[in-house]
Amino acid sequence: MENNYENLLKLFMEAVQTTLSAPEAAAEDPSIVPVGISNRHLHLSQTDQDLLFGEGYQMTKIKDLSQPGQYACKETVTICGPKGAIENVRILGPVRSKTQIEILAGDCFKLGAKAPARLSADLQGTPGITIIGPKGSVQTAEGLIVAQRHIHMTPEDAQRIGVADGQTVSIQVEGPRGGIYGNVAVRATKTSALECHIDNEEANAMSINSLSKIKIIK
Repeated sequence: MENNYENLLKLFMEAVQTTLSAPEAAAEDPSIVPVGISNRHLHLSQTDQDLLFGEGYQMTKIKDLSQPGQYACKETVTICGPKGAIENVRILGPVRSKTQIEILAGDCFKLGAKAPARLSADLQGTPGITIIGPKGSVQTAEGLIVAQRHIHMTPEDAQRIGVADGQTVSIQVEGPRGGIYGNVAVRATKTSALECHIDNEEANAMSINSLSKIKIIK
């Protein structure tokens, strides 16, 4: 009787250990990373910010973003293309050396502009757009892009995952509408936080939300 009890206890403990270890094993998979979903937004240069809001104007931070030092501002602007305009486009801080406007692919039809898929700061050869603020307007010579899918990480993250800065990978999403996205750029810098960035359209296509996890496929 005592032996039977000990055997049952042993089997129970093994089952508990298996149940506990499964999530731990998943959490230790370095290829699974969190995801951040972005809507259309823009980054302003100091010169353009002064023209749009007045010289010396200070933006109002409402929320820190996942990447260190970046934040969403209370202020918004209107962007205008040859065919239409989009209001309430959020400004992200801090100021940059060049103004960059990141829109969704569907916005190109409303604006009448052909924005290429580019990584941040890769602006050469991109179209410009008109930006309207409370104190004035700016016609940019370039800077309108659709953000290319990318993954932020530190060099240590890259080594742990087995990828390199500048490498292109694919990502896999589970679920009823899941699938694989290709052409995802790895951006490894010392000031990055681990996160895969996609936009609203890409997230909606696969029912991805801020709690979803994606798997890197090399």
